[in-house]
Amino acid sequence: MTDSTIQLKPIQEKNIGIATLLAFAMIPLSGFATDIYIPSLPGMTAALGISNSQAQLTLSLFLISYGVAQLFVGGLLDSYGRYKISLFSILIFGLSCVVIANTNSIYVIYAMRVVHGITIAATVVAKRAFFVDLFSGERLKHYLSLFTIIWSTGPIVAPFIGGYLEVSFGWASNFYFLAIIAGVLFVLEAIFSGETLKHATVFHLTKITRIYTEMLQTGSFVLGILMLGLGYSMVMVYNMSGPFIIEHHFNFSPVVTGYCSLLLGFAWLVGGFTGKALINRPFNRKITTNVVLQLLYAVIMLLTLQRLHTLPVILLFAFLIHVSAGFTHNNYFTYCLSKFPKNAAIAGGLTGGLCNVIVSLLSYVMTAIIPAGDGGNLGVSYLVLILASIAVMWRVNVISKKVAL
Repeated sequence: MTDSTIQLKPIQEKNIGIATLLAFAMIPLSGFATDIYIPSLPGMTAALGISNSQAQLTLSLFLISYGVAQLFVGGLLDSYGRYKISLFSILIFGLSCVVIANTNSIYVIYAMRVVHGITIAATVVAKRAFFVDLFSGERLKHYLSLFTIIWSTGPIVAPFIGGYLEVSFGWASNFYFLAIIAGVLFVLEAIFSGETLKHATVFHLTKITRIYTEMLQTGSFVLGILMLGLGYSMVMVYNMSGPFIIEHHFNFSPVVTGYCSLLLGFAWLVGGFTGKALINRPFNRKITTNVVLQLLYAVIMLLTLQRLHTLPVILLFAFLIHVSAGFTHNNYFTYCLSKFPKNAAIAGGLTGGLCNVIVSLLSYVMTAIIPAGDGGNLGVSYLVLILASIAVMWRVNVISKKVAL
């Protein structure tokens, strides 16, 4: 069977600029879907009569379904195009948000969060591939390096908005807000965007399996994804623990939780911008320096909290660690997506998918073993993840040296 040309509403040249802005606007959706209701986690436990771990599971279910879906959606996007799949995914996402806002059943919420993961995966992977379809060379590299920075607007803005929504209207208002965003994006996408895939590869399971196998046998690619997962797990462990530390241990309001998440989202943004600014520096050297600094921050954090256990101290060291995590993510995301340009959607889906599966499992296990008690527990979680990053980074360097030889 041969390749076929996509006929469904090809994107118009005059709309590429607007469509590119829309693509960037959809990149942060995964962050919005997790972070906007972080300040509402304690409120959800009270309103729904559930435990802390049940509320945290809504985050984990989204992440794992988001990750697993990305493992498979790349092949569909390369075969059936980006536009139609992403357009209907954003519509279904919006409708499922309305369902969550109108139910008191945690099990319905669990089901809709799985729907969220699948639909956001299809949308985000399609928009990653959008850039590879339309751009190349230095311009493509520039756009790829912007992904982490653009994505970080979600963790920066979402919990800040969510804190005020929680205090003013309750936890369900977060999901109405997400539904409104989805509706606006759906309309704009229908008007201005279009298909960017010029030649569709016929969906052939054996061929796609062979591509996945080749990627998974590339050691540096897999370890790069593991580094991505470890870096973002540091952020997610805070997201799952922070609201309970702030609102239960320190007795502050959800608005304070929102402001704290805003600060740490800005930290991720700083890390992303730093990674972009140093994009041409020697890769191994800058990553090694970054991880060593992370280790230093975690150790000093734990020592300081022994004598001075306050929220500003926790936030100071969390900020520094999240800057370094953003730096790691920016560098390794570009590193992984650049390895297989001929199979952009599959590579993007595999990278994002495995990363989120790693994040969902690591963060849930970490918060289960080291509960959200105080800043000391958070510091221990950071330290464990940083030590794992050092071990993986060392292995990446070994592989890189062998390839160079």
